[in-house]
Amino acid sequence: MSRPIRYRPHHFLCTIGFEGKGYSEAFTANMASIVDGRLRAKGGDDLQIEVVGAADDLCAPCPKRRGNLCTNQTQINRLDRAHAAALDLAPREVLTWGEAKDRIRQNVPKGSLATLCEGCQWEPYGMCEAALARLHDAD
Repeated sequence: MSRPIRYRPHHFLCTIGFEGKGYSEAFTANMASIVDGRLRAKGGDDLQIEVVGAADDLCAPCPKRRGNLCTNQTQINRLDRAHAAALDLAPREVLTWGEAKDRIRQNVPKGSLATLCEGCQWEPYGMCEAALARLHDAD
């Protein structure tokens, strides 16, 4: 069995809203390979994700990455704290993608991302909120 995908807390919701856009070509290709190629692929709900508190598998090729940190670390810390609290995520916790989606459905109501994701440059585009609504409607 392969090692779990490593995710910082706010990336759980980023994955829901991902539409093939990102910070750079390399970042977008990496995110697409994880999100579309693994988590959204057949059997993706069974893949394990480990919660981490620093740069993760999505961050690997990000142009904003500086070692295990980000050029916007203050904002990233705020997002991670808010998302960890909302989803009841603990450091080093391992859960499946299906379990993560269940937590999102149970704990992140439609219309809440403007507050939960406040300050994220992607939030104003509405793609994450639309994806969250689709996740809820799929119940």
